[in-house]
Parts: sequence; structure tokens; C-alpha cells
Amino acid sequence: MMSLNRSCFLGNPAIAGSSSPFSHSQKRRSASLKVVALVPKARTGERNGSVVMESTLQEVKDESSVVELKSTVHGGVQDVYGEDTATEDQFVTPWSVSVASGYTLIRDPHHNKGLAFTEKERDAHYLRGLLPPVVISQELQVKKMINCIRQYLVPLQKYIAMMDLQGRNEKLFYKLLIDHVEELLPVVYTPTVGEACQKYGSIFSHPHGLFISLKDKGKILEVLRNWPEKNIQVIVVTDGERILGLGDLGCHGMGIPVGKLALYTALGGVRPSACLPVTIDVGTNNQKLLDDEFYIGLRQKRATGQEYAELLQEFMTAVKQNYGEKILVQFEDFANHNAFDLLSKYGTTHLVFNDDIQGTASVVLAGLVAALKLVGGSLADHRFLFLGAGEAGTGIAELIALEVSKQTNIPVEETRKNIWLVDSKGLIVSSRKESLQHFKKPWAHEHEPVKELVDAVNAIKPTVLIGTSGAGRTFTKEVVKSMASLNERPIILALSNPTSQSECTAEEAYTWTQGRAIYCSGSPFPPVEYEGKVYTPGQANNAYIFPGFGLGLIMSGTIRVHDDMLLAASEALASQVSQEDYDKGLIYPPFTNIRKISAHIAAKVAAKSYELGLATRLPEPKDLEKYAESCMYSPSYRSFR
Repeated sequence: MMSLNRSCFLGNPAIAGSSSPFSHSQKRRSASLKVVALVPKARTGERNGSVVMESTLQEVKDESSVVELKSTVHGGVQDVYGEDTATEDQFVTPWSVSVASGYTLIRDPHHNKGLAFTEKERDAHYLRGLLPPVVISQELQVKKMINCIRQYLVPLQKYIAMMDLQGRNEKLFYKLLIDHVEELLPVVYTPTVGEACQKYGSIFSHPHGLFISLKDKGKILEVLRNWPEKNIQVIVVTDGERILGLGDLGCHGMGIPVGKLALYTALGGVRPSACLPVTIDVGTNNQKLLDDEFYIGLRQKRATGQEYAELLQEFMTAVKQNYGEKILVQFEDFANHNAFDLLSKYGTTHLVFNDDIQGTASVVLAGLVAALKLVGGSLADHRFLFLGAGEAGTGIAELIALEVSKQTNIPVEETRKNIWLVDSKGLIVSSRKESLQHFKKPWAHEHEPVKELVDAVNAIKPTVLIGTSGAGRTFTKEVVKSMASLNERPIILALSNPTSQSECTAEEAYTWTQGRAIYCSGSPFPPVEYEGKVYTPGQANNAYIFPGFGLGLIMSGTIRVHDDMLLAASEALASQVSQEDYDKGLIYPPFTNIRKISAHIAAKVAAKSYELGLATRLPEPKDLEKYAESCMYSPSYRSFR
């Protein structure tokens, strides 16, 4: 409620008539105004759902500390707000004290309740007259806001409205998102967040996260300390080089960490004050952005090599120094050549997680485990073909190989041989091994070269086709029909985001397979009617995994991520698919139950962490699932007194 990290002599509007920093001029001293400071008597805390704030007023007696102001209008009132002197040089930096009372309270998104402030709260916190007289419930506010959001026909307008609400009333934002998660998830995350990142400079109004650029080299610890919240538990960081399937968006990639962390809170229950979105700005190679007058990042080509590595090293060192050993750092949308290196480099020294590599792998594996109920057999009985051999493709492939190895006790080197990958040059085979990037080499099997995907399908005869290429409409009619001719129930996962980059649409998959496909996409598609039957496509959305996975790490005090935790998360998610879901052809549960699903995943991840000896929060809770639910943030309003 009260922050006195940077103190100043600034009046509360109910006391001094102002919430703005005062200007100071050494030239004008004919009329003076004494300003009081708020000195905390007891630390602000939250007890029994109520926010307690105790403070006393202490008049500043030192005359050298008195701020003196004079109106420039002859015969007018004193320039209390500093408006007439605002253009003059200020003698001191105008730090402000955050006081949860009066005018400041309704402009603090963490505590603002809007028209839900009660009559007692309005009297106690100097709100009388600052709000219309009506008092309404949070439920009515949610109803009003969802009606407002639905008025917008353009998804980007809905996104802007949601971000505006997050900046005004944090609890209402999360209450709205939780209550209407299936409707609003595509707004705050994929696919709309992709367009938001493309146009981030044009729609940018105020920062939602921390921007660290090459200009901050040598000062990153200081920059981290500028963030107002100190008890950070999870950081989502991007350098913007590979945003979804849209490529290099530079500093505009901030929409991704902001969106991911909104889901950490809404779906996983991690407190918003414990979440920090970060963009590392090392420039961009996107000439269109460099020429855009609204671009908000560094106008230079991307830094690479030693310069890049040193900046990331300083960032990772500063993060641990500032927030401790148990801070979770989630790498997001880094280009392949950096993503694998960063995960490998810091995986042994930090609590790090790459959602594109590990999160995608875990959610896809969960879908495949669930799909076995529809097609029969075990994972070892199936053959997998990927289009795309980047972070997502190789990450999924490796986790499948690990799960099969775990189930069969066959070495992972052997289980990989049932998994084939196609990249831009064709099927990855042993004759190409010397020219392959290191993360592709384990997938170079003995086979003659194959250039086209449809030829690879006919040669490999996969039961599962997975697209992670970032290239739209690459699962052509010929490819899908080939899968249908080989399998009674072909499993087709078109995972690239946003929807424009999906390898094929739900309608194409169901139509070209006569309704026999088990289909999932990365971004949502509407239900499809084919020959009188309605098919509901699934969504292999990382939002099923990473919020619960992160909660499990945080609540157990885990210090390192282990592959077995990812397998535990996959199995936990697969177990949440009901018979009713299977009857609809779904291999993922509905998002309406996502908080319970996340608590179940968190419990399984935490249990695995305790089993591996990586958890530090001791003793281990007896009922981890109940403990996970008890740790979850609630967006319901609290009473102020």
C-alpha cells in the first residue's frame, strides 16, 4: 500500500492539495508553502483480507527543506501544482511517495477498485467526491467490461482495451480474464498478441515491463532496482528476434513477456507483483521497423557475438544477485542459435526455462499421450514426422524420445530413430550431418535424401504429423490426404502461431480426411461442420503448461529445472482430459477449468522436484495440490479500512 523506497516531501492531495511533484525555483521565494512528509508508523500489511495503513504526519521543520512556490499570475493563487514553473529546471529530482489514499488511490492499478469502493472506504481514504455516488460490485464491473470488450469488432481494439484495463484496475483485469478465459485468452495472447507486437510502437501508451538495452551495459543491476516491486519470483524475457512466427520484431516483442505473465497470474495464480516482463533490446535487423517513425527500440542492427553474450551474462548475473537463487527466468522467442545456447549455458547455474523448447514440448507430449486413448497403442508404437526443426520441433522430438525411453527402458539414442524431422532443405538424414546445426544432428537418420514434405510422408509413413515450421499452409491437400491414406485416425498437429502461420486450418484437416483427423493447432480455430457433424478442434496452447509448471517451481523453491519435471507436467495435463472431451474428439481439456488443471500440474511438478532433491521449501506439504490452490492469487477485491 505504501512505498517509501525513495522519499521526498510530497503532499497527499487530501493534505496538501496535490499529488504531483513540485517544481523548485531558486529565483522565486516571495511566497512559500510548507509541504509535509508521510512517515510510516507501522509497515503496511495485508491482514485478514484487509489492507492496513497507519501513518502520521510530521511537519518539516528544517527551513532549507521547505519548498517555496509563487504564481506567475499577478494576484493569483499560489502555483501549488507547479504548472507555471513546470518548464523551469528543477533543483531536485521529483521523487514521489506512493500513498494509497485519495486521488492517488484511484490511480494505483494495484489497489484501485473504481466504483466498488464502499461508502466507508470513501470516507476513510479521502475519496468522497472523487467518484460518482453509486457503489457497485466487482461482478457488475466484470459484466460491464465484458460487454464493452464485445462491442469492439477488431481483435486489436479488444487487446488495447484489455491492456488499458490492466493499467487502471489490476484485480478487475484478472477477474475478467479468469471469468471469461476461453473468450479472452486469444485476445491477450495468441493470435492477437502477434498483431499487437507488429504494431506495438503505434499502440504504445505506457510501459508494462522493463526495457534493458545495450545503452544499459554495465548498469543492468541498477536498472533492475528501478523496478518498483522487489519480491520478484518469475521473469519472462525476450530479445524479440523470433516473435511467434513473425520474425524479428525487436523491442516490439515486449507484448510477449507481458502477455505470458498475465497468463502466469490468471491461469497459474502467481501474484502479479511477483512477475517482471523484460525485453533485452540489442537492435533489430527488421529494416521496416528501423524506418518506422513509431518504433520504440534502438535504431541499429542487432548486436551479435561477444557484445550480445556479455550483455546477457550481465543480465543473468544481475538477476540472481538482485532476486536470489530461486528466481525463475523464462526465455521467450529467442532465435534458434541463441535459444539453445542460453538454455545450455544457464541451465546448470540458474532456474531457467525456455517455453518455446520445453513448454511446447510438454504440452504437445500431453496431447499425444491423451490421443492414445483415441487411436490405441503406446507412444513407442507410433512414428513421428515433423515439419520444422527449430526450437519447438527439436524440443518436442526430444521429450517424446525421453518419454518413450522412460516407458520402454530403451536408450534414448534408439527411441530417437522413430522420430523424423524435415527442415527447409528437406528430410534430415545422415548424409547432411556435417552441415547441420548442433541441435539437429541427433535427428539425422540413415535414409536417402527427400526434398518435399509429401514425399517424406510417403517414405516415412508417419502416424503423427507435427508442424512447427512457422510457415502457413505447408500441410497441403496432398500432404493431408497422404496422411489419411496411411492412417485410419491421422494425428495432425499444426502448431505454428499465429493462425495466419498455421500449417493448415481445422476446416482443411477435417475436410481432407473426411472427418477422421485428430487435429490440434497452436492458436484457436472455430468448430467445423462437415457432413452434418460438428468437429471441435483442440488447441495445443503452451498456456496449459507454463503457468502451472512455474507455480510448481515457485511453491517448492526449486533451484533447477529437470527434464523429469516436464514429463510429470505432460502426464498431469493428459490425465485431466475427461471422457466427455474424448467423445468430442478433443485431446486437451477445456480452458474453463484451467486453474484447477494448473494446480494439479503444479503439484506433480513440485512432487518431482522434492523427489529429485531440488526443492528448498521444507518440509514438503502433505497435500501438494491443496497447497498449490492455497498459493494462488485471488483477483477479488479486498476491504480497505
